[in-house]
Amino acid sequence: MTPRPTFPSRDALARLPFSLVDLVLLAGLIVLLYVVLRVGEGATLSYAPSGPVHVSTDPSNLPYDAMRSLIRMFIALGLSVLFTLTYGYAAARSRKAERVLVPALDILQSVPILGFLSVTVTGFIALFPGSYLGLECAAIFAIFTSQAWNMTFSFYYSLSSLSRELDELSRMLRLTRWQRYWKIEVPAATIGLVWNGMMSFGGGWFFLAAAEAISVLNHNYQLPGVGSYVAAATAQGDLGKVGLGILTMILLVLAVNVLFWRPLTAWSERYKLEESVSAERQRSFVLDLLRRSHWPHHLGRLRRWLAEPLGRAMRWLGRDGGKLPPPKPATSRSDVIFNLAVVCAIAFGIYEMSAYINGTVGFGEVAKAFGYGLVTLGRVIVLVIISTLVWVPIGVWIGMNPRVSRLAQPVVQVLASFPANFLFPFATLAFIKAGVPLNAGGILLMSLGAQWYILFNTIAGAMAIPTDLREAAATLRLSRIQRWRRLILPAIFPAYVTGGITAAGGAWNASIVAEIVTYGKTTLVATGLGAYIAKATQTGNFPEILVGVAVMSVFVVAFNRLFWRRLYMIAQTRYAL
Repeated sequence: MTPRPTFPSRDALARLPFSLVDLVLLAGLIVLLYVVLRVGEGATLSYAPSGPVHVSTDPSNLPYDAMRSLIRMFIALGLSVLFTLTYGYAAARSRKAERVLVPALDILQSVPILGFLSVTVTGFIALFPGSYLGLECAAIFAIFTSQAWNMTFSFYYSLSSLSRELDELSRMLRLTRWQRYWKIEVPAATIGLVWNGMMSFGGGWFFLAAAEAISVLNHNYQLPGVGSYVAAATAQGDLGKVGLGILTMILLVLAVNVLFWRPLTAWSERYKLEESVSAERQRSFVLDLLRRSHWPHHLGRLRRWLAEPLGRAMRWLGRDGGKLPPPKPATSRSDVIFNLAVVCAIAFGIYEMSAYINGTVGFGEVAKAFGYGLVTLGRVIVLVIISTLVWVPIGVWIGMNPRVSRLAQPVVQVLASFPANFLFPFATLAFIKAGVPLNAGGILLMSLGAQWYILFNTIAGAMAIPTDLREAAATLRLSRIQRWRRLILPAIFPAYVTGGITAAGGAWNASIVAEIVTYGKTTLVATGLGAYIAKATQTGNFPEILVGVAVMSVFVVAFNRLFWRRLYMIAQTRYAL
């Protein structure tokens, strides 16, 4: 008699080091690696800087251009995460470093992308002469400057407002600083960091055209990408090809949301501070697929294998149970020396800059730039007020309703990640036909790139409200007004302050592309500091670029110090959960 064939049991299959899901994920990883290598070949080609510049608007090039742009975006995002985890930690955990790093972050946030490009493009080209790799590095760095600051602000504020319970827990468990960092501080900041990362990714899309179609110091540099494609189609006045670029962008944003951001937002809910689990949680089929595979187990073993030597290397920081250094008196000798050194450095920088400006364009140019800055400041204030009134209620509604969040997240992601300057040709055409001056329409164009910071931070703040507090409010039968006054507004206030600071900084940056717009042969120019810097950058007038960037930095830092920092102190002392 022929023996009956036997098949492995379900338990035996579960013990195998791989499954069908693992094979599917491995195949997807191989395809992704092939695409990256295939598309990345173009970054090492040679070019002649003095040769003619031409960007093809053939629709058949759009898939390749889309992949080039996407790779730049993710490389810049990875660099932004590394910068955030180091810079934000140093600013939050060192009182002396905070005095320098936080104002420096205000200044870096206020410097427009064209200000960075005017300095870095030449350096990167000199670093890789005759190769597209130099331009690629310049474009990635430009995208990085549009992503990093928002994430760093979020991480810094999360560490600064760490709850007393978590701080006491780390001290009771006598965690080292390295353990405290990865087991307490980073998890506590994860939700805000993920949502701000999503917003920062959208900020990168907004400035993609400026990063790929670089026009600085009377030179034009173009790289294959969706941004340069749309810029070329806009210059040709071909709205049909602009529409194809927009459609490609929407498909890219949706794909990234489904495959990357939605799994991250669903995963980040595990770090929500609450004692009872919410009945409705975000779901992601990609995350469910990953959890069914053996990859998390193997990656966890690899992470532990790498983390152990890193943990030993970090123990030199001290075995003080993760305690922060005891506060020193404000009049200590080291503080006096440190403050004196900072003041001397700032004074020397101001002296050198003043001497240069006085010897080139004169101080009258500074006064003119300040006048333009006051006009742009008015637009920024109007934008922040309107965005607060519109998007805070919507953000709370999305963040406190998981079902709504699942449906609204792709829509919000498309709106936030979509480069609003791609719509500028249509807006310019509408302004021309309606007779709307850009001095008023510029507020709308600026809001398309800045208002989302308030929305995303509000969503993150609302999602982080513990279920226990929401159930307590329901048990006490608080009215809608009482719930907003006693629970919602205090809970989201720290996140809103982060969103407000970054929205204001984003509005200043957006003024560069919103106060001077072009459609075909028609150019509309608004009165403001953004248009002033854009004109100086296009003509290569470095003294005026320096004046414009310096004046914009002064406005942003002063506004942050006089207004936003005070709100943050209130959030930190009264409303931190």
